[in-house]
Order: sequence, then C-alpha cells, then structure tokens
Amino acid sequence: MPGRAMFVLRLLFIGLLIAFSTVLHVLPLLLVAVAKALLPSAALRRAANPLLTGLAESWISGNGWMWDRFTDTRLQVDGLSTLQRDGHYLVLANHQSWVDILVLQKVFNRRIPLLRFFLKRQLVWVPLLGLAWWALDFPFMGRYTKKQIARNPELAGRDIEATRRACAKFREIPVAIMNFVEGTRFTPAKHGRQQSPYRHLLKPKSGGVAFVLDAMGDGLHGILDVTIAYPAGRPSMVDLIGNRIPEVRVQVRQRPIPAALIGGNYQDDRAFRARFQQWMNGLWEEKDRELDAMLAPAVAAADRA
Repeated sequence: MPGRAMFVLRLLFIGLLIAFSTVLHVLPLLLVAVAKALLPSAALRRAANPLLTGLAESWISGNGWMWDRFTDTRLQVDGLSTLQRDGHYLVLANHQSWVDILVLQKVFNRRIPLLRFFLKRQLVWVPLLGLAWWALDFPFMGRYTKKQIARNPELAGRDIEATRRACAKFREIPVAIMNFVEGTRFTPAKHGRQQSPYRHLLKPKSGGVAFVLDAMGDGLHGILDVTIAYPAGRPSMVDLIGNRIPEVRVQVRQRPIPAALIGGNYQDDRAFRARFQQWMNGLWEEKDRELDAMLAPAVAAADRA
C-alpha cells in the first residue's frame, strides 16, 4: 500500500509540474498570437513566428527535462546525424501510444523545425493546448468517416482543402509536418479487424501523405521515416510518468521523395493512386522488418524466461 501511495503522489507531483509548465508557456504564446493577428502586414506577422516557435520549443524542452530528471527510461536513437534545423520535412512514424508524441518531440526538438501535427478538429477544445495548437498553425481536420462521406460527398474535399491551406502557410517557414500514417494507435484488436499483413503495424493510409506531397512536394527536403519500438510492450502516459518504461528505441531514416510521386492526382487518377499505395506499402514492409530487429532482444529474453 505505501508503494501505491508513493506512485499516486508521484503522478500528482509530475502532473502539477506539467500543468505549471504548460500555463507558463501557453499564456505568453497566446498573447504573441493575438498580437501577430493584429499586425498590419504579412512580413510583420512572419517576424512573430520565431517567437511563437521558441515558446513551443521551450515547453518541449521542459517536458524533456522532466523525462531526464524523473524517469530512468533509456532513449536509444539512431539516424540523427544529417538533420537540418531549418529544413522542410515530412515526418512519418508508426503509432502505438500517446507516448509516441513525447518521444518524437524529445528526439527532434531543436534538431529540425517544430513538429506540426494534423489534428482532429475536436482537439481545438482541449484546455489551453487547443488554443496553443491553433496559434502555432497546426492544421485541424474533420477526419470524416466513409459513411459520413457517402451521405454527404462534399465532405470528401474539405480535408484536402484544409491540407492545401496549411501547406501554403508552411511553404513560408521551416517546417516538419508529422503524419502517423496508420491513422490511429496500434492495438491487437484493430490489427485483427484489419487483417493487417504486417506483424507490428496497422495498414498505412496513403491519402494524407499524398495530399501533403501534392501541395508541398517540391518544397520539402525529404522524408524522415521514424520507427518507434518499446521492447517492454506498448506503454501509456501513466507508465512514462510512473517510471515504468525501461527503454525506447528509435530509428530515423532520411529518404528522398520519389520524383514520380510529386504532382500526381491521388484522388482521381487510379493508376497513380495504385503506385502511391504500392510505395507506401513497401515502406511499411521495411518498417515491419525493422521492428522485428529492434524488438528481437526483448523477445528472446521473454522466451528464455
């Protein structure tokens, strides 16, 4: 019982630190965002972007400090040597847990431009953070289901237009556009329902990647293909705060953007869509094999036990 009480106190203490850091950074960020919106020229508004980005990176650094100070989680990362602080990247990753986001931020903070995620529109209502994401020009998407689109076909084009508007802004600043290609977190139940051909992954969804490449392909330096592995099993945020994640392994591969995939019409050209999906499936097959290798020592240890 004392151990459980200490665990709860630990969660409360670190949770309060995170809340304090969030308020400390988000309030000035919102003030800068309002001031930016009132500035009379586009050049002046662009000049406010580094200050907004700096506040966001400072908040991420605070989270990273808490990771280092309050957990024993080992973060093993390969593939960071050629990254550019002022680059333009599309970042693709597998998705298993909300911890993935903190892992990606800790790995890339101040090594590449601020990661910007495509978010569900409902997340704009998350206290403080929703406004911060809006101020930082994170794109909010409808994420309509197939049934909703079947009832109202006009919905199909809304997220495409939202992607194009976001990418038009991103052309003006260094950016790293983040895409969890599976569209949702991996669980065995989802894996089974999909009858996924991959051992560790759900099926990739190519549409979002295709729309970003269509809108920004010639303005991107490359693709950062990120593989995240948790040898002790898929964790929760409580596991991270509670110091119950022994190790995280991350592999970063920088890939060129195939010229044949830029400028195609993914929505209307069936042949192009098939080629794009074939390329995406090839990346996912390689990622699945990579996860096999990254998790092999943990699997072997479990078999011996």
